[in-house]
Amino acid sequence: MAQVVIVGAGPTGATMALLLIKRGIKVKLIEASRDFKRLFRGEGLMPSGLDALEQMGLLELVADIPHQSFAAWEFILSGRTLFKVSEPIEPGGKPCTTVSQPHLLAAIVQQAEKYSEFEFIQGEAVKDILSSNQRVSGVRLGSGREITADLVIAADGRNSLLRKQAGLNLTQLQSNIDILWFKLDSGSLLQSENIFYSILHERDGFGLFRASEGQLHIGWGLHSDDDFDWRKIDWAEKLAAASPPWLAEHILNNRDTLTQPLLLSVIVGRCDRWSIPGLLLLGDAVHPMSPIRAQGINMAFRDVIVAANHLVPLLIQAEINLSQIDSVLLQIQQEREPEIIRIQKLQAQEMAQAEMLHKSALLRWGARTFTPIIRPGIRASWLKRQKQLRQGVTPVHLAV
Repeated sequence: MAQVVIVGAGPTGATMALLLIKRGIKVKLIEASRDFKRLFRGEGLMPSGLDALEQMGLLELVADIPHQSFAAWEFILSGRTLFKVSEPIEPGGKPCTTVSQPHLLAAIVQQAEKYSEFEFIQGEAVKDILSSNQRVSGVRLGSGREITADLVIAADGRNSLLRKQAGLNLTQLQSNIDILWFKLDSGSLLQSENIFYSILHERDGFGLFRASEGQLHIGWGLHSDDDFDWRKIDWAEKLAAASPPWLAEHILNNRDTLTQPLLLSVIVGRCDRWSIPGLLLLGDAVHPMSPIRAQGINMAFRDVIVAANHLVPLLIQAEINLSQIDSVLLQIQQEREPEIIRIQKLQAQEMAQAEMLHKSALLRWGARTFTPIIRPGIRASWLKRQKQLRQGVTPVHLAV
């Protein structure tokens, strides 16, 4: 029977482990952190991610853990609504939903632990890759323990250690995206519609939504030409100054609950190669995504389904053929890469439009002044981009 080692128990690693375990394949899932709590974990599930969870038989978990569905998207420019789109966008479709990722990961691992072929190694980091006959053959933990495997899957995120040790270079596709992340009590807004707001006032811009556990989450975009030191300003005042009156009042009234800003420096990129013999990279380890429209977790789930389709028929064989396993690693990349390339381009287009508004006072004036005239065209353009960002680019169906 085949043995697979998966490094990283985030969305990619946890779901990959469960799919393989359910099909009789031995899996050791290794996670360096002692728990699933982190200062920041992506929560946004697009319809593509919800569909992937449903195919994996995991959608029912969402109902049992903290989650919030969006009612609409609203874009506000200098206090004036540029346009608004209600959820779900597709007739009869699923609305975008935020979910508590720590709770989701714990629930997935709990399911996997019901199977005797599964071992969860938590609180131990991988130190080295093991090799034999010019092929990755396992990993060595920081404790010195060595674990052999027929296949190692790197799901250890955008700062992947295994990617670096394997010599797989990440091509950075754009400048780093720096975001300040805040949390704020919802207070009376908890009873209002859960709308994702994109707010731009003069050169300042941020996004705001109610997250899975009810708090408001705020993501403020930093720019290289900002004329302030983000570490030294009163953020309640800064946020309120950029907000429409109803939100400014809420921020100031609840300023004592506003958390200190968490700096997120996001690298967006893609590896030319997703594998070497014996090692496959998936999710953010191989294609770290922009935060635009929360694509990281959604693309990760779709990576897992395609990888399972190719790997399971080989890993359940009585006699494991390592060369066959290595050959399908290339097929996984070939199937997944076109969607990743397209989604990253769409994310870049959204980011470019935001940058144009940030840099051009004339463009902001024109958009604000002529909002009633340009609203239908801008709304239609935005909706056109959202179809693939929400639904994915290529069909992904679990076939094993």
